[in-house]
Amino acid sequence: MTNRHPSDPRGDRPDLLDPIELDALGGLELIARAVVKGFISGLHSSPSRGFSVEFAEHRAYRPGDDLRFVDWKMYGRSDRFFVKQYEQETNLVAQLCLDASASMDWRSRENDLLTKLDYAKRLTASLTLLLIRQGDLAGLLCFAERVMARVTPRGTLDHWAELVRSLAAQKPGRLSAAPEALAELASRGARRGLIVLVSDLLVDEEPTLRALKKLRHQGHEVLVFHLLDPGELELPGVGDALFIEPETGEELAARSGELRAEYRDAVQAALERWQRACGAQSIDYHPITTDRPLALCLGQYLHKRARLG
Repeated sequence: MTNRHPSDPRGDRPDLLDPIELDALGGLELIARAVVKGFISGLHSSPSRGFSVEFAEHRAYRPGDDLRFVDWKMYGRSDRFFVKQYEQETNLVAQLCLDASASMDWRSRENDLLTKLDYAKRLTASLTLLLIRQGDLAGLLCFAERVMARVTPRGTLDHWAELVRSLAAQKPGRLSAAPEALAELASRGARRGLIVLVSDLLVDEEPTLRALKKLRHQGHEVLVFHLLDPGELELPGVGDALFIEPETGEELAARSGELRAEYRDAVQAALERWQRACGAQSIDYHPITTDRPLALCLGQYLHKRARLG
């Protein structure tokens, strides 16, 4: 654990910690509770500027206020948080789709990085708790080569505890059947809501994009967190290396130094393809490396929620 200066604000903000440091807090449920508590306290610490007296039914957000009464439209306009005293937001139904395929069970540095799957579990547990804390309904769909776990969307803390237990028990599978998992959601004919895909996107791109497009055409809002290990962005400058595809087991011997520039270009091209394809369907797309604090992901979600009203 890194020693922190007493004035370091991250001492009271677990959501700003290096993800590997969060392990010191305990299990998945304790981590998520601490992250969400820190994130909400950070919202309150922002100065409430730009408040207009004409909104007599609003007041500034205070610690402990029920997030169900936050005016998300006003947040979208002012980037500040105010509470509706007489009006409650309509519940949003959110479905978190977690990729648990073999490629997610990887990290480039054993001692100071989480696997992509462990990072995804912490993100999903924190995000579903934030959803429920603000009065929305949260469900879970975990998949690898098939759908491996389903938790129906509900809005109670007991339900969230069940969801976290399902997350904690999830083991990595093999191949990623992202298109089939997303198609299952589309086939349910559920009321319009929010679909959040958490994946490293080492998937069949075209079928996955078609499935996401179908969900958008059904009226769902879609948010994609593209998880990347920092080691995936750049090949190490070593000599001979054996590259192994985690989901198929295929092997390729090569000199990594000779491939570094070509590899870097290929990664950048892939990120740009996902960005363009998602943007064309009004899908929020956010690449995030697993060494970044969870607050960044939660902040992206809140901006999305604010636009939904």
